[in-house]
Amino acid sequence: MVEIAQVNGQPVIDYMARDYESLLQAMRDEIPRKLSQWTDFTNEADFGNVLLQLFAHIGDILSYYQDRVANESFLGTAQTRRSVIDHLRLIGYELGAAAPAAASLAVSVPGSVSEVVTIAKGDAFATRSQKDRPSTRFEYAGDSPLTIDFGALTADATTGRKTFTGLPVQEGRLIEDEVIGTSDGTHNQRFPLAHPNVLLDRLAASQPTGQDVLLLTTLSGTVDAWTRRESLAFSQSGQHDYVIEVDENDRATVVFGDATFGSVPSQGAQITATYRVGGGSAGNVPAGAVTTIADAPQLALLGAQITNPLPATGGAEREDITHAVRQAPAVFRSLRRAVTAPDFEALALSHKGVGKVRAAATGWNEVTLYVAPEGGGKVSDVLAAGLTAYFEDKRMLSQIVEIADVDYVPIFVTAEIAVQSFYVPADVVAAVRRAAADLLAFDRVDFNQSVYLSRFYEDSQSVPGVVFVNITEFRRGDRPTPDVEPHGTITLGPNEVPVVPTDADYVSGLKVVLIGQAGS
Repeated sequence: MVEIAQVNGQPVIDYMARDYESLLQAMRDEIPRKLSQWTDFTNEADFGNVLLQLFAHIGDILSYYQDRVANESFLGTAQTRRSVIDHLRLIGYELGAAAPAAASLAVSVPGSVSEVVTIAKGDAFATRSQKDRPSTRFEYAGDSPLTIDFGALTADATTGRKTFTGLPVQEGRLIEDEVIGTSDGTHNQRFPLAHPNVLLDRLAASQPTGQDVLLLTTLSGTVDAWTRRESLAFSQSGQHDYVIEVDENDRATVVFGDATFGSVPSQGAQITATYRVGGGSAGNVPAGAVTTIADAPQLALLGAQITNPLPATGGAEREDITHAVRQAPAVFRSLRRAVTAPDFEALALSHKGVGKVRAAATGWNEVTLYVAPEGGGKVSDVLAAGLTAYFEDKRMLSQIVEIADVDYVPIFVTAEIAVQSFYVPADVVAAVRRAAADLLAFDRVDFNQSVYLSRFYEDSQSVPGVVFVNITEFRRGDRPTPDVEPHGTITLGPNEVPVVPTDADYVSGLKVVLIGQAGS
């Protein structure tokens, strides 16, 4: 409670009184000095007390907003995405947009087919929709068409079908020739794109050979192409450059220059944009999931069948503010130059789609990045090419950057458990398996890690309904013996990451043997 101190006979108000109760009491303490004629202020029903309570309530709300403003003024305490975006733009760091998953498709046709088929940008394939999950769309996103000559392929003797492998696709949807507005000739014009979750490639803004957002202006039959940049600070007055700003709601806005830094679109020019939307971990579908030809009639007419022999990888959600606050200082310290191993790792982790990375000098002028995509799996050709190009202007002149897969080590665990009689055994078994799987979740493991037997005992035993646990198998999947590591510890190598086994018995992280139920 606030007290009004006396200094040289004058009251000194404690302006740290900022909550409802303190503000109300401070105002009541001032009544005898300010309003001596008001003697019944202790009466709660008095209208003056109602006013005091209203003022205290308003003061409490204003204090809350003052605290929020103070917190949002510093990167370390900011809680809203909008504030973090504004802070990090001061050091040239843009929060990463969602990244699309990539896959390689196999296309099979009847053996009698001999046509030459062209796959164009935007040709689409999809997974089958399910009751609780919509289909996921994948498209060929290459800038150049892909030609498949089925006449040059040999039919399989068993199936009688010809198969082409290596059709690269990315999750997402192509938005073509969207009219985003008409220029009024003023400086710093801004035009929002209609669809959220625009797929942006940082490389496209620094090396604009293949634009992720194709922007055109048309006036009196003249079409001008514009180039996306990371910033207009280095654009000349006549350059057709623009930038894209993404807000906290993942909505992108095209921003033009002011005729000093970047050109201004001519008055009356119609502005159109072609771009792709999508991204996210939902695109990391398992092998064999992409089976539908969604929009590629030239293949459908041939009776083609498609599938993805390997899982799709690299799909990632937008960069969260916790990761950005942790990652941005490291990128800033590197000055966007890759010299040391931490520089390479910090910059690689800022490239969307990269979940884990370890940099190692594998030669006098060679650096190898061992990369695990978001969600695990192998590095796709798209991600590898993107990373290699991303480091092209950041590495030292004589350095060679290689991209390699990490070594995933499955951890085999078998446990015998007893369940209390008043629990459903199947539910307890499922909970124990989930607890074990959480220990090997992708976000909780890292390179060169030690996996401890005691953690499996601890987490399994803590599941409600479990009487006791006896682990009879705890080993690396690539080593058949021993059944249980003698010291209860599995130590992995520098490029190794522990994972849940793909074996059906262990797919949830733990093979459970139910040995009975015990009385309560």
